[in-house]
Amino acid sequence: MAEVMNVQRKKIHPHKFTLWVAIGSIIMMFAGLTSAFIVKRSQPNWAMLEIPRVFWVSTLVILASSVTIQLAVKYFRERNMDRYRSMLTTTAVLGFIFLVLQVIGFMQYRSMDIRLVGAGSNASFSFVLAIAGLHGLHVIGGVIALAIIAIRSNSTRRRNYSPVPVEVAATYWHFVDILWIYLILFFNWMK
Repeated sequence: MAEVMNVQRKKIHPHKFTLWVAIGSIIMMFAGLTSAFIVKRSQPNWAMLEIPRVFWVSTLVILASSVTIQLAVKYFRERNMDRYRSMLTTTAVLGFIFLVLQVIGFMQYRSMDIRLVGAGSNASFSFVLAIAGLHGLHVIGGVIALAIIAIRSNSTRRRNYSPVPVEVAATYWHFVDILWIYLILFFNWMK
């Protein structure tokens, strides 16, 4: 019986396995996009954008959200459900703030009369928008998942004692955090 338990403990949960496959796919997508960016920058009319300061502020916000999601996992494991819900909700709010700051950053480009797409734009500007926009979509997905988990944690009808949903959400959230750090450093280095 103990042998069966040891085998069960060594298996990865199907949701976690699926997440890792998805993360691998997302890494390949962003590696391809940033590689294409590097290759395309040899074009004669290539221009680079200065990173708005608000993007650096958004970096601090998403880093803080990684701390809060990790605290949520810790509190779930300790069965401190009030703190768990609080940290989960804080993480979702910080994710939303990150997205708002991203929009503000792109609006700053617009106020400087920098066109990211269409007539008068430069391919480099469109790359920045596409790459940051795809990251934003992944953050939106994470915020939605966090909101659903937070809502379910407040349900009186459902009681979930499995840490898997919050662990999967935390892993994904840390991933989008690390991905953003990579992207902002990449754009800063490429300017």
